[in-house]
Amino acid sequence: MVFTINYTTSENQTMKSDIEIAREIALKPIGKIAQHIGLPEDELMPYGKYKAKVPYQLINADDSKACLILVTAITPTKAGIGKTTTSVGLALGLEKLGKKTVVALREPSLGPCFGMKGGAAGGGYAQVLPMEDINLHFTGDFHAITSAHNMISALLDNYQFQHRNTDQQLKQILWKRVLDVNDRSLRQITTGLGGSGNGVVAESGFDITPASEIMAILCLANDLDDLRARLERIILGYTYDNAPFTVKDLGVSGAITVLLKDAIHPNLVQTTEHTASFIHGGPFANIAHGCNSVVATKISLTFGDYVITEAGFGADLGAEKFFNIKCRQAGLQPKATVIVVTSQALKLHGGVDKSDISKPHLEGLKTGLANLEKHIANVQGFGQSVVIGFNQYGFDTDEEMDYMRQWSEERGATFAINNGFIKGGEGATPLAQAVIDTIEKNPSKPLQLTYENEDSIETKIEKVATKIYGAKEVSLGKKAHTMLKRIKKFGLEHLPICIAKTQYSFSDDAKALGVPKDFVFSVEDMVINAGAGFIVVIAGNIMRMPGLPKAPQAQNIDLVNGDIVGLS
Repeated sequence: MVFTINYTTSENQTMKSDIEIAREIALKPIGKIAQHIGLPEDELMPYGKYKAKVPYQLINADDSKACLILVTAITPTKAGIGKTTTSVGLALGLEKLGKKTVVALREPSLGPCFGMKGGAAGGGYAQVLPMEDINLHFTGDFHAITSAHNMISALLDNYQFQHRNTDQQLKQILWKRVLDVNDRSLRQITTGLGGSGNGVVAESGFDITPASEIMAILCLANDLDDLRARLERIILGYTYDNAPFTVKDLGVSGAITVLLKDAIHPNLVQTTEHTASFIHGGPFANIAHGCNSVVATKISLTFGDYVITEAGFGADLGAEKFFNIKCRQAGLQPKATVIVVTSQALKLHGGVDKSDISKPHLEGLKTGLANLEKHIANVQGFGQSVVIGFNQYGFDTDEEMDYMRQWSEERGATFAINNGFIKGGEGATPLAQAVIDTIEKNPSKPLQLTYENEDSIETKIEKVATKIYGAKEVSLGKKAHTMLKRIKKFGLEHLPICIAKTQYSFSDDAKALGVPKDFVFSVEDMVINAGAGFIVVIAGNIMRMPGLPKAPQAQNIDLVNGDIVGLS
């Protein structure tokens, strides 16, 4: 089945930035947004007029009527895909069609906003608002996580100082510090310099806040008690007899929970067309699982009839972890999955030079479709019904789009063109109708996970690498073998795996575009995230503290006559 909408982008629309469009929207008081979805206004914890925290206690665990839709994408490229914009646009389109809809997304990180990416609240006429607040300090969740993480660091350093030269001093410290800024100079540091009064000299470093295990914990916790229990299980280091030393051993889980008592509640905002939106949590999509919080998703399912959520990067990273980690732990069952694609990205995967991807190139697009085909097969392998969301640009030809329609249908996927970026809900109604029809006529089957909890860690890695990535085999490095023995010793093999690899390829080689074949997937190391409840499997050089580019986005951000500019 095919749904399309065709129109030409007007000149004034193309000239407006995201922030200019956002500023044109007359926001509704957050209480009105809550009322629209049946959320009691007196339950809100307002943060000004247009955003509020909502107590997670309002979640109705027995409410299973709502339809959960995952938005994912093909393997990302430098040309971009538009996954968040599509997620928001789909919610707008569903509302246009009379469906009570809620969109649940991650919070942006300050580091990328001022570094590589700029704003991360959707785009064009499909945004979540107030975008300036969401992209900046918002309700302070990131700061709370930063404070909680670094509080543990300070308390752990103090423990080492107070127990120096005793058998209680730890042999190895794993816990670093975090900061929500891209700063390569802090990747490796030495602490305790300047004499014994300044602590114990030790090598350490900083990760960016989204890479903190506490971020992953916040996003997977079901409630405050679960949050505290997960915090207690965080492994901070090892004793001299190689036993794990945890937050519980440090005796500070209560204090850390206090710092996060407000951050655990999801944040309610609105879209450009006043659709309710929960924006909560922001874990990295390769180091962690790349999804918004469980409580935000569940509270959206409590108050919405249709709930849109997304998973970071392409389906091989984001969707795989959404299903195998988040859905496994939270008991979620999506009714459909949207895979977002653009002609430009397909042509890059098809070997077309970057300078030519905005030109007609049917053969390059056909070659690039192999990447989409692999993602479709993977998502269908989870039992999901698939809708292809094609983000249309003015240069896309009818010949290319007609070919994609037929090609998608031959693979059991519904094809829909999306123009939500330039026309909001009206431009996204074809995609929304495609999703509605898919759910009504061909809903997803019960979730089929890639591996079982009882599988060994080696088996779990092998199943994901061979079935999802298409690897020929898996190779474990020396560090990985050492950690594997430790995981088995601690009785943690039942945990799911969270593979950390490049987002730009199915393989661990960022330059291997399209669909790599017959490659060896090399695992260099593993990290036990006992609090989050997964084993991080590291393949390749994964950066936990990004650096800044030659021309950081911060150079474009300013305050002019009281208005923020350059954030989009």
